Amino acid sequence: MQSTLAPPEIKLVVRQEIGMRVERAKFAMPNKNTFSIKPIKRFVEEELEGLNRVLDPFAREARYGHITNDLNTKFDTDYNMDALAFLKLFDDNEADGIIFDPPYSLRQLKECYDDIGHAMTQKESQSFYADIKNEIMRIVKPGGTVLSFGWNSMGIGKNRGFSIHRVMMVPHGGHHYDTICVAETKL
Repeated sequence: MQSTLAPPEIKLVVRQEIGMRVERAKFAMPNKNTFSIKPIKRFVEEELEGLNRVLDPFAREARYGHITNDLNTKFDTDYNMDALAFLKLFDDNEADGIIFDPPYSLRQLKECYDDIGHAMTQKESQSFYADIKNEIMRIVKPGGTVLSFGWNSMGIGKNRGFSIHRVMMVPHGGHHYDTICVAETKL
């Protein structure tokens, strides 16, 4: 029987070439409060250590950012604004880091906005993630860190001048998607 996996030496070369740490955490129960999941909490604490000015445009109940925002006024954050409007408050290269933990899907995005009485239009939802990523690119200092969370490993992206240095997958089992945690550095 022939293996469909690449020979180990090829995997090693790829890992060295991209310089990325890839890990898979142990099973953890899913939770809508991403940072209450133990391996994700540890990931955030490790990656933010030593950063002095971290912004969190989707903070909810989390307090890892030095300056926090959430659209919903029921959360005790520094600001209660649309995430894009919040990010536009900051100057170029002002942040050491950003936590990017938006609603993971367009359905969740719509639910978040509908919950506070702001029906998101089709046009707004189509450009939502790209517009925010462009602002993040502008705000983060060279050498700064962005932590992204979701169901994919896209992060902010190479095209915006970022390089992934760590990816952690957190399996939730059953019919739940893994949470993908991405740490990137602005080049």
